[in-house]
Amino acid sequence: MKKTVVCLSALLLAGCAVGPNYQKPDLGLTAHYQAAPPPAAADLRTAGLEAWWRGFGDSELTAVVERVGAQNLDLAQARGRVLQSRAAARAAGAALLPEGQAAASAANERQSLLSPIGEIGRHLPGYERQVGLYDVGAAASWEIDLFGGLRREQEAARAAAHASAAEAEAVRISVMAEAADAYLEARAYQARLGVTRRQAQVEVDLVALLERRAAQGVSPDRELHEASAELEGVRASIPPLEAGLEAQLNRLDVLMGAQPGTYRAELAAEASLPAPPSLVAGDGPSDLLRRRPDVIAAEQRLVAANARIGAAISDYYPKVSISGLLGFESIDAGQIFTGDAVQHQVGAGLRWRLFDFGRIDAEVARARGGQAEALAGYRATVLRATEEVEDAFTDLRQAQARAGALQRQIAELSTARGQAEQAYEGGVSSLIEVRDADRELLAASDQLVQARAGADLAAVAAFRALGGGWRPDADLMARQAVRAPNG
Repeated sequence: MKKTVVCLSALLLAGCAVGPNYQKPDLGLTAHYQAAPPPAAADLRTAGLEAWWRGFGDSELTAVVERVGAQNLDLAQARGRVLQSRAAARAAGAALLPEGQAAASAANERQSLLSPIGEIGRHLPGYERQVGLYDVGAAASWEIDLFGGLRREQEAARAAAHASAAEAEAVRISVMAEAADAYLEARAYQARLGVTRRQAQVEVDLVALLERRAAQGVSPDRELHEASAELEGVRASIPPLEAGLEAQLNRLDVLMGAQPGTYRAELAAEASLPAPPSLVAGDGPSDLLRRRPDVIAAEQRLVAANARIGAAISDYYPKVSISGLLGFESIDAGQIFTGDAVQHQVGAGLRWRLFDFGRIDAEVARARGGQAEALAGYRATVLRATEEVEDAFTDLRQAQARAGALQRQIAELSTARGQAEQAYEGGVSSLIEVRDADRELLAASDQLVQARAGADLAAVAAFRALGGGWRPDADLMARQAVRAPNG
């Protein structure tokens, strides 16, 4: 009992906040990633994380990504959530301050003579049936935060606001990366269409050759029909590619907050796929703790959950408040501000859930459960972030290696195809060899476009996984928020 009294006295004197102060978890991250990014090529520029899309050297990609950052509606919704959370934080801070209000009223009443008061008053000398009442005053109250419950609630609200701001940055990074993906996929469809149309022209030329040879009686009609069928097969592969291109262009318009078709003319002209810029891994996995907005948001949610434990614990202790009233009241409007009309009141209150500790125990247990959930969520977010970086580095390295191999294969296939056509025209080989060479060249060229697009998309994924696009001012704001509260 004596120990309890001493602790209570110390809390009253110091005004400390009850509950645990936040301690940053030790996640035990390694110093380096398991998968290293591909080595930087001499002909590639290195992209900075803050504006990584400019590293591709494609002005149209830059315009698209930055337009999405300014006009995307998902991002507008996220900004609205930030405004709401910041308002909630201000409200939590206002709870620490005195609350005051002013009021004034004027009333005129005609008393019923048949009411109990009227029955008595009508027989008294000087009784006035018509009376007025005028009242002006101000009242204030203040809950003194002796045990820090309100401060813990303010801490939780601020952390929630910082989490919301970081989540908005995560949305911005996500939609800008999605825009880059859509743009690169659109360019890939355009490149694949170019390959297919060039192959279709090769098949047209082959059919024309066979028509001349069939007319001369050199080639059988069967070869002409087979070549015509091959031409139609190539033409049949064009509509799915065009549909895919249309879908990506529509996707881009919606990401830019516009009706599909709005910006289509800007991207209608075919352009080559840009080469992915080289990138660096930064300071390793630990760098993600300050670079990834979703990681920062998860930690801020942990900060908020930790503070809610203290807010719940504070209900074990009494709540002390003081209040005051100063005003004027008179039945004569001309004497409302005279000394005789003055009225005042000063009071103090004590509220203590003395016999409700079972419910408080449950509330504290729930708050601790929320903190455990937030801690697990924070750890999971960090692990997923490192996984995304590792996967993106691996995908980028492998896509670039595949593109290099396919490029060498195409060079060999192009030579073989030319030789097969010359041999056929000379009557040395059959048409089957020419068609096989065409088919292999088309397949390899299409795969090369897809491999180059895959390298671009892997680079975008890597920049996104590393937290690329993070605004330094928001980064500083979030990092400053991760502080233990005053105790």
